[in-house]
Amino acid sequence: MNTGDTGFMLICTALVFLMTPALAFFYGGLVRRKNVGNTMMACVAIMGLSVFMWALFGYSLSFGGNHGGVIGDFRWLGLNGVGWEAGPYADGIPHLVFAAFQMMFAMITPALITGAVVGRMRFRALVPFIALWSIIVYYPMAHMVWGEGGFLAAIGSVDFAGGNVVHISSGVSALVLAIYLGRRRGYEHTSYRIHNIPFVVLGAGLLWFGWYGFNAGSALAADGLAAHAFMTTSISAATALLSWMLIDVIKNKKPTLVGACTGLVVGLVAITPGAGFVPTWAAFIIGALVSPICYFGVTFIKQKLKIDDALDAFGCHGLGGIWGGIATGLFGQSSINSVAKADGLVFGDTQLFVAQLISIVVTIAVAVVGTLICIGIVRIFTKLRVEPKDELVGMDISQHGENAYPAFNGFD
Repeated sequence: MNTGDTGFMLICTALVFLMTPALAFFYGGLVRRKNVGNTMMACVAIMGLSVFMWALFGYSLSFGGNHGGVIGDFRWLGLNGVGWEAGPYADGIPHLVFAAFQMMFAMITPALITGAVVGRMRFRALVPFIALWSIIVYYPMAHMVWGEGGFLAAIGSVDFAGGNVVHISSGVSALVLAIYLGRRRGYEHTSYRIHNIPFVVLGAGLLWFGWYGFNAGSALAADGLAAHAFMTTSISAATALLSWMLIDVIKNKKPTLVGACTGLVVGLVAITPGAGFVPTWAAFIIGALVSPICYFGVTFIKQKLKIDDALDAFGCHGLGGIWGGIATGLFGQSSINSVAKADGLVFGDTQLFVAQLISIVVTIAVAVVGTLICIGIVRIFTKLRVEPKDELVGMDISQHGENAYPAFNGFD
């Protein structure tokens, strides 16, 4: 047991927790003012729901035991047996610290989905959907990638901090849910203005801050690998930020603050699966390419396919995560992290690259099928989409009976 590693991991755990409130600000700033409270409330509700479920049975299903390489069991139900001693996944930190660190991943991941459905999904349907999605999609994905005997790990694929588990799974599920719900009223004729750009900047800045815990903490120790992940994370985010600004200038003649914030976020997404596997020079390439991939992916989804992925959950997290997984297969090196059993394609080996492609396809399939199952179950009990009048008046009033920006004469 190492007290330095333990202290480091507790700090990283707190940083990853901060990412969900940060996402609330990021998403909340992007929506119309009549929906900001509902958008942020989705993240806040998930903060409570995810911790409750993870401590009760989620951690055990994700990391306890192994059944077919797909799911765990209930040996650690209620965190029974998860204590101060080292666990099977990290020798230098208490088992409880590892469980807490992974708990924050289980929190931020379903929160990402909510960006695709703002302005039109019933809150009473969203909460059970997220609960079911965590059980059907997230816990199996976490086990397959990170759990003992996990199927995707066994075939040789790697995912340092959640390209498959977090970003591709949530992004693909967000796309499926957005397609099912349909477009917002007046989607093709209404200008959906960003109501609070400072909120967006605050959220993006805190996300970058928290992402250091996300990626560096995935080393599970305060060591050189953590430092390496910290630096690749910084490089990719910064390069993607500049790349998106350049695209803005080329396409629209002016750089935008929202564009710069979006760029840094997709840069963080793209480096996540490979932060502890790729060399630092590769982080420049990963960050530089993810912005055009996501920029034109978002344009294609919204303008050509007419899919209302409201806050581009798939366009940024899904596509960014897919590119990150592929890039890990291109640039990964076993000399950086021995968890990778082979080098990337650019170093002349095909094994890791093929394993990465397989893992991406499996993740997409699990997300699509799992999301459809969740939709099918929830719709038995309630409609998923709000009534037209509720959408018109705004989600804050119709779903929560409160207004994020009350009139001054209503304060008292």
